[in-house]
Amino acid sequence: MRYLTHDPMTAARIADLEASVLGSGCGAVVTFRGVARPDAHEGRRVCALFYEAYPEMAEFQIARLVADAPIRWPVQAVRVAHRLGMVEAGECSLVVVVAASHRAEAYAASQHLIESIKREVPIWKQERYEDGTARWVFSCADGLHVPTPLEAADAGV
Repeated sequence: MRYLTHDPMTAARIADLEASVLGSGCGAVVTFRGVARPDAHEGRRVCALFYEAYPEMAEFQIARLVADAPIRWPVQAVRVAHRLGMVEAGECSLVVVVAASHRAEAYAASQHLIESIKREVPIWKQERYEDGTARWVFSCADGLHVPTPLEAADAGV
């Protein structure tokens, strides 16, 4: 499954991700939508975010996190989609859908996935401001482990 996309996260796309987990016999489906906020930084208002990634590594890291979720929690299904490119304020950049028998597990797995994606996946975000200026915002962990091609092959990515 591909996790990165340049396509907008439309309501129909998100509904498709949710529908893809519904047949899993779950009692809870948690959907998280990360939305670009028009925050202000040093008096400048954000009008858009620009996401860039090391795609092969980002796909590998997200696949690893998705595969790990059912090992850590009793979840039946996980879907993740992260947008790259320009995301206007108010638009969705990240969708995480988790299906589990119970809500507590679905919420816990979802929160872990969201935080881990921010911390471990090589996706970078540039805030673009209404005044035409921009700045890169880094959240990827400094100690990111970059797997060797052998490790990636062993993981099936």
